[in-house]
Amino acid sequence: MASTLNPYISFAGDARQAMEFYEQVFGGTLTLNTFGDMGAEEQPDAIMHGSLVTRDGYTIMGADNPPGMPHQPGNTMTVSLSGDDTALRGYWDKLSEGGNVTMPLEKQMWGDEFGMLTDRFGVSWMVNISSPTAE
Repeated sequence: MASTLNPYISFAGDARQAMEFYEQVFGGTLTLNTFGDMGAEEQPDAIMHGSLVTRDGYTIMGADNPPGMPHQPGNTMTVSLSGDDTALRGYWDKLSEGGNVTMPLEKQMWGDEFGMLTDRFGVSWMVNISSPTAE
């Protein structure tokens, strides 16, 4: 089995809403397990583990912080999407709805379109759309 590297995002009680939002953005199959599913009595409806596997092969994981663990968002992680697929532009448009664009998606000095944003759940994203190479 090949190894994979996936973002795993912590949320402060809105993991269900965030993961359902990402499902709307990327499509795919979303699986959510609550703390209650695992027998926990405290915060039984909170998400213990969520996994979204998309048609494009992306996997995004996330969960609400467990009871007693503080949520400490920071600026040390950004999810990056890159490729030559024009679908990335659609992902950009959906992710930016209700979020904050920190760098507009536009042509950069290296020839690609690139932009940065923070979505409505406080998750930072970078999108790089490769320019077609001249033949």
